[in-house]
Amino acid sequence: MRKLSDRSLTLQDSIFAHMTAVCSRYDAVNLSQGFPDLDPPAEILARLRALTEENCHQYSLTSGAMDIREALAAKQKRFMGMEIDPEKEIVITCGGTEALMMAAMAVVDPGDKVVVFSPFYENYSANTILCGGEPVFIPLTPPTYSFDPERLEDAFRAGAKALILCNPNNPCGKVFTREELLLIADLVRRYDAYVITDECYEHIVYAPYEHVYFATLPGMRERTISCSSLSKTYSITGWRIGYTIAPPEITERLRKIHEFLTVCAATPLQEAVIPGLLADQSYYDELLRIYTAKRRFLLEGLDDIGIVHNDPHGAFYVLLDIGKYGYESDVAFCEDLAAKVGVGAVPGSGFFREPVNHLIRLNFAKREETMRAALDRLAGIDKMMRR
Repeated sequence: MRKLSDRSLTLQDSIFAHMTAVCSRYDAVNLSQGFPDLDPPAEILARLRALTEENCHQYSLTSGAMDIREALAAKQKRFMGMEIDPEKEIVITCGGTEALMMAAMAVVDPGDKVVVFSPFYENYSANTILCGGEPVFIPLTPPTYSFDPERLEDAFRAGAKALILCNPNNPCGKVFTREELLLIADLVRRYDAYVITDECYEHIVYAPYEHVYFATLPGMRERTISCSSLSKTYSITGWRIGYTIAPPEITERLRKIHEFLTVCAATPLQEAVIPGLLADQSYYDELLRIYTAKRRFLLEGLDDIGIVHNDPHGAFYVLLDIGKYGYESDVAFCEDLAAKVGVGAVPGSGFFREPVNHLIRLNFAKREETMRAALDRLAGIDKMMRR
């Protein structure tokens, strides 16, 4: 038989799925996969129950039901500070995952170079490769996870057509400063490029850091495809509701791609999430208060145990330094951590282009009792994990 596609051959199995299976095998406390175990807002759940009796079980408009697009446009106007046309500038997608794939397909032709900051969420390179493009990785250097402006410009000098920006960053929690974003914007303008943003953690940014929407920077709205999801903000990762916001001419391309990929996101779930989009500022204040407390609880617990970690500025992940345990493979470390200690983590090498094998990622979007159980088990890590 003739061979399958070279593009599909380059893809690896997801490390997240692997570690979830490992956690299940050893009944480990799962702090690996990036989903919260918080309850969705009561108003959303009440609306979902009511929808079972309503006639909204067929396809929605391809771009998304108009009422969710109107609600989203109003909500994002509050936070982004700019008018958004719900008819011409929004597409409701099957999660942020589809939004990012659509954006890559709208911008990237075979052979095009795409800048990806490392560490990065694995889909960014996969999306680029599936479009026939070439990822160009620019390292973010700890502890501040800053980038070298000259090295970034070299990528644009070499012809990079687009840059994928995850802000706040998964997995390191970096929140890019306005100065850093303006530097990126200047290069994007000078080298006539596009920016695809992943801003799904936009409402989980810890004081004194602030999130700046890239599309709001001077001259960037027409060059930016803003991708996000409602998964993290409303604790509904399984609903798979995401969106793109982009200028009309780009949105028209995105809509066509979306139509041939999935037709539309799930109609009842589009309708059910609208009460969340209509929530006032107090909801987002409380969300940040909850995550600030969770962050403090886990980081202080790690400090008490003596585990070295970074200081995330946003999102709900922390990177742990496991170098002292003597493992050459962080994958082997995480497998042993689940088996011997009973805690699930994600190997850091899955996020880095560079040969990084001394970091693992934990997720603190968990109930306090879950994190306490994990910390209790981690208290014995030095005795159980030395090689």
